[in-house]
Amino acid sequence: MSLSNWLVAKRNSVSKKNIQESNLQVPEGLWIKCEKCGLLMYYKALNKNSKVCPQCSHHFPTSSQDRIKQILDKNTWVPINNELASTDPLGFADQKLYGKRLQDMKLKTGLHDAVQTGVGLIGNIPIALGIMDFRFMGGSMGSVVGEKLTRLIEKATIERRPVLIVCASGGARMQEGMLSLMQMAKISSALYKHQKESLIYIPILTSPTTGGVTASFAMLGDLIIAEPNALIAFAGRRVIEQTIREDLPDNFQTSEYLFEHGFIDLIIPRTHLKSKLTQILSFYHNPYKLD
Repeated sequence: MSLSNWLVAKRNSVSKKNIQESNLQVPEGLWIKCEKCGLLMYYKALNKNSKVCPQCSHHFPTSSQDRIKQILDKNTWVPINNELASTDPLGFADQKLYGKRLQDMKLKTGLHDAVQTGVGLIGNIPIALGIMDFRFMGGSMGSVVGEKLTRLIEKATIERRPVLIVCASGGARMQEGMLSLMQMAKISSALYKHQKESLIYIPILTSPTTGGVTASFAMLGDLIIAEPNALIAFAGRRVIEQTIREDLPDNFQTSEYLFEHGFIDLIIPRTHLKSKLTQILSFYHNPYKLD
């Protein structure tokens, strides 16, 4: 083999090695693109900013576990009724058996149902907190969601704690029929007893908050807070337009539209939520009992 042929062969072997090394795959999810402004972000940077885009303030969906870390003081979360889980009282089946759908959701999310409830501290103020998780069947409200929230409110009433519920739901769970609709009245009744004890209830509406949740406890707060640009509605936009035979504004069913029309009281970005809640709760918190 001549010297020139040897050099060509050597160069080709080095090129093939470089090509193989360049084919290394980058794991999915390391870089996240903002769907609103197109900014490309490293996932750790996004998580550090409470899953809010630093450029346009778009609020990404987040889990109930993340919200616990974002809202509560560190290591103060104590879950209650954590093992409550739905059954299939109606034997419901659509494309999949309801019981099988519940099992799949548990494996996917690590949750027993669409809400986590517990007690903790915000700015050293004791509170009762319920957090709905849209990942579990769209945050739909079934018997377990209603029961866990009702028990949470009753516990808060006995212990004289403020109640905060982070709402994220598609509404009542159709697989449980009338049983899911009954939860609207049950939770509202518990909130009425809580309010009669002069205790504060603050719902925090996130995107989306719709259906039976909007029609009940999401709108019964002493102070109603929402995240920016959250979808908040009862019926769907198309259903309303077909019913009233009129075109609706572009920003209809957003938190900004509802704020302008007096349905909600405050719009608070997720990054400022804990500090604002601490400030609000401090107005109501009184560590001294009056005789």
